[in-house]
Amino acid sequence: MGMFMESVEIALHALFANKLRSILTMLGIIIGVGAVIAMIAVGMGVSQKVTSSIASLGSNMLIVRPGAATTGGVRGSAGSRKTLKYEDAQAIKKKIKDAQYVSPVVSSSFQIVNGNQNWNTQVQGVTPEYLQIRDLSVSNGSFITENDLATRNRVAVIGTTVSENLFGEENPVGHVIRVKNQPYRVIGVLESKGQSSTGQDQDDTVIVPLTTAMDRLLGITYVNMINVQVVSQEKMDEVQSNIETLLRQRHHLVGDKENDFQVQNLTSLMATLNETTTMLTLFLGSIAAISLIVGGIGIMNIMMVSVTERTREIGIRKALGATFKNIMTQFLIESVVIGVIGGLIGVAFGIGVALAISKFGGFQTVITIGPILMSFSFSVGIGLFFGIYPARKAALLDPIEALRYE
Repeated sequence: MGMFMESVEIALHALFANKLRSILTMLGIIIGVGAVIAMIAVGMGVSQKVTSSIASLGSNMLIVRPGAATTGGVRGSAGSRKTLKYEDAQAIKKKIKDAQYVSPVVSSSFQIVNGNQNWNTQVQGVTPEYLQIRDLSVSNGSFITENDLATRNRVAVIGTTVSENLFGEENPVGHVIRVKNQPYRVIGVLESKGQSSTGQDQDDTVIVPLTTAMDRLLGITYVNMINVQVVSQEKMDEVQSNIETLLRQRHHLVGDKENDFQVQNLTSLMATLNETTTMLTLFLGSIAAISLIVGGIGIMNIMMVSVTERTREIGIRKALGATFKNIMTQFLIESVVIGVIGGLIGVAFGIGVALAISKFGGFQTVITIGPILMSFSFSVGIGLFFGIYPARKAALLDPIEALRYE
């Protein structure tokens, strides 16, 4: 142990004797380790963002959209966007047993007016079950009811952004706002959900009963989409195919006639996107890892120079009885010390870069212990691996030749 500590001391002394050279040697390792940690943090941040953006739409969700799906995306032929009816949603609710909540949705942008204040926002026509599907809660007042749907009531539930812009500090519940110059009574304010992971303000919305929006606001007989929440993950595929069968019957699509709607399964979409982001993370990490290899070659270069420079010193040590193992250990410890110090500085550098990216780049980054440990042990391993050849070269030097060396 004493011998080992002495070797470490000699190694540190040798590094400090050539400060600039040691720093330049470590630079490859520092940049390599830092880049691996920062890149993986960015990749994992992207992955988490994708997952949370889909999760925020609700769990176990199927979304039915109008229009035929084609290989080139959604075909927008004249009537194809109007193929979903409110009755389709009611039929799904009634006939498909594992569809827990069903909410058809229509939406459009309108200017909302309160006195001399006005605000442009998205107005959504929904049914009461939208509250459960989107995991919303009302912080003040109440949500729309079945009675509001049946009577096409002019009532509205507003998000906190709309509330602040139209009412300031005042409680909006009970007040009347104007949408398309028609009066709507505010019956509730939604609990704030903040920004979605795609950067949209989820509180910038006005919710009205579906029937009111279709008949009084938009004058349409179709819905934009139908959200379906399934009882459990296991039933997703079964419910998806049942909805397809039911809608084909309702839309009189027989034989091999193409669907005029699509049923999207958010879970399978999430799995596909996760796979893509994992590949992205690995790709970023492996590009960064190349600089680690370059750093290792830098260590080998400098250790070779060091061996040549210290040929006489090696000769004297051998003449004084140092064995092959002693010399080998000495030089290996030196290259590992470079790897360790470079690795530690690199870890700090990588974490710093990742934090800076999330603070100034407006980019979410996820720092986990895995990549830190992996890249640090990699830097130590590289120091060891690339140090073997120079150390062996030093240990095999002939003491007589070494002492002669000028």
